[in-house]
Amino acid sequence: MANVDFDVIALSMSELQRLKGLLPPEMQSWVFVEAAASVDPPLITIEEIGRDEIEIQVDLEKWDALAIDHRNLLFWHEVGRIQNDAVPRDGWEMAALAIGLGGAIGELWVQDGLLLVMALGLSGFAGYRLFLKNNSEKRLADAVAADERAIDLACRFGYTLPNAYKSLGGALKELAEQTRKKKKRSFYDDRLEALRKSAGKARAEMAQQQGSRQSVTSENVYG
Repeated sequence: MANVDFDVIALSMSELQRLKGLLPPEMQSWVFVEAAASVDPPLITIEEIGRDEIEIQVDLEKWDALAIDHRNLLFWHEVGRIQNDAVPRDGWEMAALAIGLGGAIGELWVQDGLLLVMALGLSGFAGYRLFLKNNSEKRLADAVAADERAIDLACRFGYTLPNAYKSLGGALKELAEQTRKKKKRSFYDDRLEALRKSAGKARAEMAQQQGSRQSVTSENVYG
């Protein structure tokens, strides 16, 4: 039994080391890759762990069930989020909203107009930031931008452009098929549609540059 556990640990460490090797050299000193330790964690996510330090956390049990090309592109998607400065920050907005609302109620009691305006301004700003953070259109735009980064990184690490699109499309399709939540499935479908359009654009640009149609085909995006 101990040997089995040791083998599992060794394989997990090997995969984490492999993923670290997929980080661009300029990011390897401040981006870390670790196994997720929380209960029922997401497949892969990113978290700010300190000033100018980011951790990519992977649920290795779910992760190992994916094809290696799918893993690579999903990993590079998270790297793309970091490059785009789309890392989730500490939720200061809720605290600011609570302070602002509490202050507004207090100033109503003492009837201090200037402080009331300041408290309402703090509440409004915090509420606006919360709206942006939870806005579905912004989340999709951020994800699509990270997908574009993932394609660029895949090509940087030796993938052909068609294979990069195909691998990411296949990974998104697999995640969409696995999820039971309609909203989450729709999110993956929207990313797939954006990826298909991007592949079509890339195909047209490559055909124009090379004078050939033998490049990315949007029909193959889904793997």
